[in-house]
Amino acid sequence: MARIICIDYGSKRTGIAVTDPFKIIATALDTIESKQLIPYLKDYFSKEPVELILIGMPLNLDDTPTHGTPLVLAAIKQLQKNFPAIPLQTVDERYSSKNASRAMVQMGMKKKDRQVKGNIDQVAATMLLQEYMDNL
Repeated sequence: MARIICIDYGSKRTGIAVTDPFKIIATALDTIESKQLIPYLKDYFSKEPVELILIGMPLNLDDTPTHGTPLVLAAIKQLQKNFPAIPLQTVDERYSSKNASRAMVQMGMKKKDRQVKGNIDQVAATMLLQEYMDNL
């Protein structure tokens, strides 16, 4: 069974989460350098079937673009170019990092681990993916 993958794209780092094959649970997969996204996904897709790519779209509260929106739009173009057979959908990522930080506190994660930015990116991608699945 194919999985859904979710990307929390940033200028330096990208958090990646994936569903289990039955699409019940979202799990943090990795945090990578953003410039390594396409090679990373090519390798992952060669090992695992993926039916949908979700990517967080950064927007302000009034739905205007943020400073990160052009970066995500460029990443979307690269994803569509490299993986034309896999559908891509954007998801609203407002407050994703703040919610991820809050969730890490509630999970009892140590402060030192919460300060690792890559952990926040993974948790944010996981929360975006779980919320998407919960709304299906």
